[in-house]
Parts: sequence; structure tokens; C-alpha cells
Amino acid sequence: MGAEYRLNRLFNARSGRCLDVAVDHGFFGEPSFLIGIEDMPRAVRLLVDAGPDAIQLTPGQAPLLQSCPGRDKPALVLRTDVANVYGRPLDRHLFSRHFPDAVEQAVRLDAVAVVANLLHLPSRPNLRERCIEAVMHLRAACTAFAMPLMVEPLVMRDDGEAGYAVDGDPVRIVSLVRQARELGADVIKADPTTPVDQFHRVVEAAGGAPVLARGGGKVDDADLLNRTAALLEQGASGIVYGRNIIQHRSPGLITRALMAMLHDSASPGEALGLLAASDA
Repeated sequence: MGAEYRLNRLFNARSGRCLDVAVDHGFFGEPSFLIGIEDMPRAVRLLVDAGPDAIQLTPGQAPLLQSCPGRDKPALVLRTDVANVYGRPLDRHLFSRHFPDAVEQAVRLDAVAVVANLLHLPSRPNLRERCIEAVMHLRAACTAFAMPLMVEPLVMRDDGEAGYAVDGDPVRIVSLVRQARELGADVIKADPTTPVDQFHRVVEAAGGAPVLARGGGKVDDADLLNRTAALLEQGASGIVYGRNIIQHRSPGLITRALMAMLHDSASPGEALGLLAASDA
């Protein structure tokens, strides 16, 4: 008991959905991830003004959000682990590490949840084992401090360019999501399936835990909004988008358009109309 009180601040009271904007990319040491967030104080200010439900940050950057005055700022979701699986070419030694005092930091920072990866990479069972150990540790600490645990099951494949890319295979995603739920996840952050109309299987595998869909790489506005609508129709409880917001020509406008879809049942066309009207 108690974790649900924090989740009440993550999910919109009217719609029961959540837009979490991920700006924790600098944690991973990949230069290409810094586009749009080179100036983190500015990026956080823009997002606070846009008013998403939550912003996902690291312990080193979370004070940028929590030092903002007032009670109406977005909730904090605290990233607790770092891995080097996104580089091209990959390092010879791959790792995943989490803060040993992650939940205590989250309590001090007034976070509404902590988030950690559950990685599945080809021929890298040691990384999956490391993630399982981290999630188990976090689960125990989260229970002690009534802190919700968000797990990010991430199925990857060889991309043919000495790196890894997201694997949208529904079978693989479903099995990893189920494992995350079995490990005690309160919230699941999962990749969209390919095709998207199989995403209901991911929601089912989560066993009642809310599922937030990841955004992935940058796409154009129409694709993003249409995919968002499809994910919501499949039962997603919200979205966690990063580059599709922070690298947008207007992060504030795309945030408001997505919020209209999540909380006011706007169609993709209506959301595009909001973007067009604001651009005029």
C-alpha cells in the first residue's frame, strides 16, 4: 500500500492516461542522443511550460525540474540505470549498472516512480541477468519506500551496422513484458509491436499493470500522431516519448497536441490541426 498514491500524480485524473517526456538520454554517453537537449535547463523549462504529465530525468538533472516553484509542474520519473548498448560501433564490453541507492534518491527528489531497463540483446544473457538483479533490488527497495517501479523491457536485434536496433516482434516483446510483470513491475514501458495492431497482446501480458508505449526514433508528425492513436486503441495507458518531442521544431506544440489526444480524445487529424494552427 502507498505506491498508488504516487501513481495518482503520474496519471491524469480525468483520462487515466499519462504523457511522460523522456529527457534522460545524456545518461547513456551517446553523442547523437544529445540533439535537442544540449542545454538542459532550457529544455526542462520548455517542457514545464508545455505541461506534460511527467518528465523522465536522471539523478543529476532531476533538480532542474524539482527546483521549479509551484505545485503544477510535471511529475518526476527518475531513471536509475545506465547501459552502453546504443553505440555504433558497440564497445567490446557491454554493461548495465544502476544506482545502489536509487529509491532513496527518488524519495529525496519527490519522484513518482523509478524506471529501469530489462534488456534482451542477442547473445548477451549476462546483460539480461544484470538487469534482472537490478530490478529485484529495486523491487525490494520500492516496496520499503512505497515507490512505484516502472520497468522498461527492451528487446533488441542486430542492426547489421555493428550495433543494435529495437525489435518489434510481438512474441519477443510479450515474453519480456511478462517477465517484467512477474518481477513486480507496477508500470510497464514497452516498445510498439510490429504491426501496431498486436500491441493489445503486450497490454494483456502486463497483467493489469498500466503500459506506456515508447516513442523510439524520430518520425514525422502525422506518423507519430497516427501511431499514438493506434496504441491508445490497443489499450496503452499512455506514452513515453523523448526524441519525437525534444527534437521537434516546437517541443511545446507537439506536447500539447499529444496531451489533447491522450486527455481530450482528439483525433490525429485534430492534433495535426492544432500544430498547423499554431504554425500559421
